Amino acid sequence: MSTMVSGKSKMSVADYLKLPYTIQVTQDESEGYTSQFARVEELPGCMTQADTFDELGEMIEDAKRAWIESALEDGESIRCNAVGPQLSCPL
Repeated sequence: MSTMVSGKSKMSVADYLKLPYTIQVTQDESEGYTSQFARVEELPGCMTQADTFDELGEMIEDAKRAWIESALEDGESIRCNAVGPQLSCPL
């Protein structure tokens, strides 16, 4: 279950970064080169790629921060996961 938060948010970028996100990681093997690719399911278009899995963690955090900052600046909706009976984001 998820909800959308739009308009002027009462949450900060740091608040959004603390929420749980689903990160899908795949190994990309193309043209003899292997890299790691990650995308955040709840943040459309939020993705990154790294040479190694170890580098991927920091890079996906940077991508999430940039995506959330941009969405807040543009007044776009941010999809939030529900945690148990309570929602992670204010309506």
